[in-house]
Amino acid sequence: MKEALVHCDSCFNENCFIKKHLHLEQMKRFMDRKNSFICKKAHQFIIEGAPMQGLYFIKRGKVKTVKTGINGREQIVRLTKDGDTLGFRGFGTSKRYLIGAYALVDTILCNFSNEVMLEILHTVPEFTFDLMLFYAEELNKSENNIRKIAHMNVRERVIDTLLYIHRKFGQTDGTIDLELSRKEIADFAGTTEEQVTRMISSLKKDQLIETLGKRIGLLNITKLKAEIMDHKYI
Repeated sequence: MKEALVHCDSCFNENCFIKKHLHLEQMKRFMDRKNSFICKKAHQFIIEGAPMQGLYFIKRGKVKTVKTGINGREQIVRLTKDGDTLGFRGFGTSKRYLIGAYALVDTILCNFSNEVMLEILHTVPEFTFDLMLFYAEELNKSENNIRKIAHMNVRERVIDTLLYIHRKFGQTDGTIDLELSRKEIADFAGTTEEQVTRMISSLKKDQLIETLGKRIGLLNITKLKAEIMDHKYI
């Protein structure tokens, strides 16, 4: 990983948790204690079970977070982009990362150490309160997703995954702005690569999606949402 020079003042990520609180006078003294670096595509920068090394914030790029499941298989639990926060689930509890993280493209990351994060939490009440709300929202999302996935068949899980990726990254020139392998889609949907391949072929036949290599484009989002409406698509 290569060091990168990143200034919070010139950052355009208004949804970044740090950027949102940069207007607070107490926050300014912590900015020069941040580390930033470039993580190359496919490189793992968080290892599941490793000691916490603070929180990460994506300046620019795309990242997948994974967790080891049954039989040691990695399952994708989250896809993240510019401005998102990483590594927060283990902070302040287990002292170890509860997930692993890989860069899906060359990604610029900002990192605040455990010590700096604890200082911020103890000295900036507004930041601490907002982080508590962030944790509550993420927990609610996780619980809703577990309940939803438990009642979906394979086709519905693949559709739900494609809609999530589309919602998260958008679509450019007719395809979702993120290239994932069929295995990665399976790892996110909780199924097998073979089943994903079959479902994609079925969805193409129904003219709901199209493919260009590994890239997938959604042709009829309304109909795709309708297929999983019983599971309260959000």
